[in-house]
Amino acid sequence: MATGFDPSGRLPDIFLNTGTSSFTQFLSAAAPELLPGRRPLPPGLNGGDVAPHGTTIVAIATAEGVVMAGDRRATMGNLIASRDIKKVHPADSYSLIGIAGTAGIGIELIRLFQVELEHYEKTEGAMLSLDGKANRLAAMVRGNLGAAMQGLAVVPLFAGFDLSPADPGRAGRIFSFDVAGGLYEETGYEAIGSGSLFAKAALKKKYRAGVSTEDAIRLAVEALYDAADDDTATGGPDLTRKIYPVVMTATANGTLRLSDAEITAVAEQVVSGRMENPGG
Repeated sequence: MATGFDPSGRLPDIFLNTGTSSFTQFLSAAAPELLPGRRPLPPGLNGGDVAPHGTTIVAIATAEGVVMAGDRRATMGNLIASRDIKKVHPADSYSLIGIAGTAGIGIELIRLFQVELEHYEKTEGAMLSLDGKANRLAAMVRGNLGAAMQGLAVVPLFAGFDLSPADPGRAGRIFSFDVAGGLYEETGYEAIGSGSLFAKAALKKKYRAGVSTEDAIRLAVEALYDAADDDTATGGPDLTRKIYPVVMTATANGTLRLSDAEITAVAEQVVSGRMENPGG
């Protein structure tokens, strides 16, 4: 039962007051045990040994906004825990979030962040700035530090279309985080997860500022293919099972996930090209 509930069924005062525009702060007062980082873990437990982990996510800034893509594999040690997990989601109408790390906590963090942004918008009657959204997410990652120290770490990648950019030519912005909630704005592209080293190496050679959204989608799938080629925890396009990366865009028109037909066409082109030139 959440803290402070009256057995008579009457809502406690915290639910009836104006309160804060932060849903996370509200939850920390009303029901702190529901926050991912507040749950007690058995002493000495290394959660990383028993929980599925998800990788790899890439984000690319384009002339129109940003593209974010994630592979579909989750691993548990040397086993494949899931072949079709979705690790890239819309945060709100103009931003995207992807997660690497402990899959269950990461998905919960995404849902909590989505509610956080929606709660703020309903309470304040306005949307948070892109910087404000990134700062809220950093605070949420910091709140999970205790669990992260026991092996249940989650690191997000956040990107979106800035409705009020300081530089109109850079409306698509990308933010990365460390496990302690450190926030860093990236230029051009970024990747997280165990395959990020290989994905960023691929993007480093092919990325050019001002790339179109269409070309960035192809680059993202290429980068995930290279990551899967050298990292066993990253899953490449699975033509047999028809499982392909999740690819989303954020532009002035909002967020959009590529349809199955669209991403299938791109993935098949990438795989076909690698049949002729495996090294890319």
